[in-house]
Amino acid sequence: MLTLYVVATPIGNLEDITLRALRVLREVGVIATEDTRTTAKLLAHYGISTPRLSYYTHNARLRLPQILERLEREDVALVSEAGTPGVSDPGSALVEAALERGIPVVSVPGPSAVPAALAASGLPADSFLFLGFLPRRPAERRALWRSVAGETRTLVAFEAPHRLRTSLQDALAVLGDRRLAVCRELTKMHEEVFRGTLSQALARFTEPRGEFTLVLAGASSADVEGPPDLEAVREALRRLRDERVPVREATAQVAAAYGLSRREAYRLWLEERSHL
Repeated sequence: MLTLYVVATPIGNLEDITLRALRVLREVGVIATEDTRTTAKLLAHYGISTPRLSYYTHNARLRLPQILERLEREDVALVSEAGTPGVSDPGSALVEAALERGIPVVSVPGPSAVPAALAASGLPADSFLFLGFLPRRPAERRALWRSVAGETRTLVAFEAPHRLRTSLQDALAVLGDRRLAVCRELTKMHEEVFRGTLSQALARFTEPRGEFTLVLAGASSADVEGPPDLEAVREALRRLRDERVPVREATAQVAAAYGLSRREAYRLWLEERSHL
């Protein structure tokens, strides 16, 4: 039976590809790729001439039936722009559709920025929570940080360079000055792993460039069980007020994030309003 191969490719250094992945890319009938130019460089480097078919977020609806039709007569390899397909890219939709049709799906494992960053971070990696790409909108991003404020597992997220500083500032305001590793351009020529605190990272990355993976320490037992930082609570309430979030929703969010009763959150809201 014909097969969809989910093939991990290098996240930077072209040497980071397995012998199995190279064999599969040579043997399949077509390669469905998120970025044809990036994949072309990889294939040219290893002398592979397999045809390519673009498959990315904005053409996924059109391409999906075409790829499924190809799978009726030949094996297909799915690759992302970099790393493992299906992790924060449209590949998961193709995998799901293939499985619904009874088409075998085989993973060909390899590079991924998540374990690479965890391994180099110096933070606990026995259990972690992957957040994917952080939300673009500030209000949604702050809400995400609030939702994981009490999470004791290590947190991992992707971020674009032009939003790095605002994301770090939001994390600092919500989570406090936690330890983290900022991993930039992993496996590439200008690779950098900065280890420190959120405030130190803000001082270091004044003009961010490249691709970033963030690894943040989880909440400590004191963070989870101890009394809430009232100044952090007030800062969160001020931010929500400035974003014109309704009082009921704002106090509910803050109460959940900081372990307060809604009555206490509402009292602090009224105090903040009286200072205007």
